[in-house]
Amino acid sequence: MVSRFDDMFDNSGEIRQYNLRISKKVMFGVICIALALVALGLEICLGKAGIGFIESYTIIWDHITGNIPTDPAGIQKDEIVWNLRIPRALGAFFIGMTLAVCGAAMQSIMKNPLADPYTTGISSGAGFGAILAIALGFCLVPGISGYNATVINAFAFSLLPTLAIVLISRYKRATSTTMILTGLGVMYTFSAMTSLLMLVADPEDHKTAYVWNIGTVGAITWDNIIYITAAAVVAVIFMQIMAKKINILAMSDADAAALGLDAGKVRVHILIVTALTVAMAVSFTGSIGFVGLLAPHVARIFVGSDNRYLIPASAAFGGMLLLYSDCLAKSVGVTGVPVGVVTAAVGGPLFLYVLFRHRKKIWSRGNAH
Repeated sequence: MVSRFDDMFDNSGEIRQYNLRISKKVMFGVICIALALVALGLEICLGKAGIGFIESYTIIWDHITGNIPTDPAGIQKDEIVWNLRIPRALGAFFIGMTLAVCGAAMQSIMKNPLADPYTTGISSGAGFGAILAIALGFCLVPGISGYNATVINAFAFSLLPTLAIVLISRYKRATSTTMILTGLGVMYTFSAMTSLLMLVADPEDHKTAYVWNIGTVGAITWDNIIYITAAAVVAVIFMQIMAKKINILAMSDADAAALGLDAGKVRVHILIVTALTVAMAVSFTGSIGFVGLLAPHVARIFVGSDNRYLIPASAAFGGMLLLYSDCLAKSVGVTGVPVGVVTAAVGGPLFLYVLFRHRKKIWSRGNAH
């Protein structure tokens, strides 16, 4: 009887410790969402138009209630807040979510801390498609030009590296090494062709191409926010459903086979969803770097490597990270800078710190359970 009582007491203590660990993981995500809401509020108020916090939210309330001003100054302020700042803020959050979630999945299935959504060449393909439209005026869909041509080309060409990996996987087993090497090969090919186009392009097109390659959320509008939001929702839901299988792939292909899981097939499915959702996001913003690489590493420090918790935590932190980065980008200089400049400047040193300070902790297999 005493032994049985002791066992029950010990189990009760273990249950409490387990619940405490889970609570801490959930709390990290809740804090990130709360901070993201604060950043969302700042995004709507920041800008060169000089519209303050209270005035910005007064404009939003008036717009919702139908009390839209008719004077030129009021119309201009309503346009800035409602049609420029709000879509930009929402777009930054959802794009950050997409990149972070796909980055977490890619790092796990590739078993590589340097993997991110762009590892397979998505960004280089998108960049080449965008330059074709910007420098040569070429669009895959006849009759379309300008910004829409850039978006269409970027989306279509960003999928080509994934198509190459899928085709190669039909003849060669889709291991993580095969995917990474194929992605690198395609990336360097597209990068070389992009550099060639930049050399022959009109100098006036260089600035547009440069900003696109760095990444900016300034072009997000109500017309395209629906696509960005859909990409984020699909990415988060799909990766969360696949979380247990991703955990298995994070161990080894042999372990996956022993558990009856076709590692190559699952890896290709995750790659396809990553390509489609990330391509949808970067088609409107360009290649915003470091979010998909850094966010999962930071989330791992707080929630471990179990993808059931890592994926939602990465989504929350990634959205928050890109929102604050854009707040900072809007505050730099007279006209602001593309958000990709800030994510690279801040993300680079922070990634190095996280990687070397917490490398053993965040990549230990023990954290996957």
